Amino acid sequence: MRAPADEGAAASNREGVPSPASLIGTGEIYIARDGTWYHEGRPFKRTDLARLFSTILRREADGTYWLKTPVETVRVHVEDAPFVVQELQREDREGTQVLSFRTNFGDWVEAGPDHPLRIEVDAETGEPGPYLRVKDGLDALLARSVFYQLVELAEPATDAAGNEVYGVWSHGVFYQLGTA
Repeated sequence: MRAPADEGAAASNREGVPSPASLIGTGEIYIARDGTWYHEGRPFKRTDLARLFSTILRREADGTYWLKTPVETVRVHVEDAPFVVQELQREDREGTQVLSFRTNFGDWVEAGPDHPLRIEVDAETGEPGPYLRVKDGLDALLARSVFYQLVELAEPATDAAGNEVYGVWSHGVFYQLGTA
């Protein structure tokens, strides 16, 4: 098992996550907010290799990410989320709306009970951060264009406290995107 790099000394866009350049020579992997995978500070040239690695990516309870195989475990630094949603499709299935999302590796995920959507608001900027649970505790950040498409599909509803909110339905589950 490789030891994590010294995160305290590394610069990053998010506290505790080193920049790709700071990992040169460490053997470690970094996933940028835009979904680009880096090894030792350099972007992967072969996306099929990054896609393969994404199948063995795991997130621990403490929030750290690791590539795990039977013979080796390698730390992965993730700037925001390990995947990025790049496309949204809406369809009607027997009167129920289903929202499907395509990740940066071409996988399609349908929002629903096993794959919830959520919005996290940045405490400093107030900007919404839209995420979709993809698999095994791993999330995808929705690209801005996809989030705008999602907002266009939003409809008003009333939450449990009686407040007017806006959100979308998928597989019979309502996902709140914001307040009115």
